[in-house]
Amino acid sequence: MNSSCAVVEGIRTVQRPAVTAVLASALLLSAVGCSSGGGDEITGTGRAPGPHAPASASASPSRAVPPAKGTVKVVSTLTTGLDSPWGVAVLPEGDLLVSSRDRGTITEVDAKTGRKTVIGKVAGVAPAGEGGLLGLALSPSYASDHLVYAYFTTTSDNRIARMFYDAKQPAGQQLGAPDTVFKGIPKGTVHNGGRIAFGPDKMLYAGTGETGDRGLAQDKKSLGGKILRMTPDGQPVHGDPWADSVVYSYGHRNVEGLAWDADGRLWADEFGQDTWDELNLIGPGKNYGWPEAEGRAGKAGFTDPVEEWKPADASPSGLAYAEGSLWMASLRGERLWRIPLNGDKPSAKPQGFLQGKYGRLRTVVSAGGDRLWLVTSNTDSRGRPKAGDDRILQLEVK
Repeated sequence: MNSSCAVVEGIRTVQRPAVTAVLASALLLSAVGCSSGGGDEITGTGRAPGPHAPASASASPSRAVPPAKGTVKVVSTLTTGLDSPWGVAVLPEGDLLVSSRDRGTITEVDAKTGRKTVIGKVAGVAPAGEGGLLGLALSPSYASDHLVYAYFTTTSDNRIARMFYDAKQPAGQQLGAPDTVFKGIPKGTVHNGGRIAFGPDKMLYAGTGETGDRGLAQDKKSLGGKILRMTPDGQPVHGDPWADSVVYSYGHRNVEGLAWDADGRLWADEFGQDTWDELNLIGPGKNYGWPEAEGRAGKAGFTDPVEEWKPADASPSGLAYAEGSLWMASLRGERLWRIPLNGDKPSAKPQGFLQGKYGRLRTVVSAGGDRLWLVTSNTDSRGRPKAGDDRILQLEVK
């Protein structure tokens, strides 16, 4: 591993000395390089296995599931003209809430017409580098409380807040003031994590980054480089690995994808540095190795990833589960990866779809059944925007 070079959301950068040793918000980084909707079915491209044997993480017993479907078809382009889209939450009726990282706004997108309505701006968002308004999630009790959760960067930290969504108010004024439920997550110019999701247990999970300060990932007292688990009110959960701590797993570099399979197992993807991006099966209290291990290192005390990719092929962000497979959106790799599952292990080599067709891919979420929503990320200052970017595509898994 070359410690002088880092993959920053899919772009290789030269890392200069930090001005502070605690937060990487003052890191000065210098980058050195690192379509339409319809109806085209794409054949997957396989990847040769990595040099190490697959991980054998333990998990709950699997129930019988049908074989995973193997191709994906772009059905339509739902909408275009989005600015730096990042997080997505699917409303009960099927419409989408989409965050703009750089504008700090949340837009509702009609799932039938693609019509966009800005419902409000989140107060306190301070966009910079990879920070800004990131992940979104709906309250487990959304039908009664109408609360939308957001992970965002402020001038001092990353935090999670919830806001009341009142669709009866005029457009632009439908989002209530943010009520902070959790704060103090380290912020940086890079590696802010940002994905949040409620699990089958109705607890709130958050993927964080180590902000470029690599030592935070192994420090169990730090919230950087972790997967966090908390109650909807932001409190530690009884039975979590460490008393009075929301830290659920550690040793992560930058987690931007969280998803649960049909058996309720938690999966996460994360950016590697120079060698391997990772897909991990997450267990409470486990150490996933960064910065002591990258990819399948086979080192005692660390949990190896289930799958790994070269950063040029992945740089993973969003993660979703549908039709027996995990689906992983890739930024630098500019493709959607399918990882078919057989219990807690892949049943076949990962396949890449849509390679280079729509540019950088930020977020993928289930639309129910055999449908997925896929969000591009070409207006994030690192892509090459085309007319209509950024866009949301509707996919069919076949």
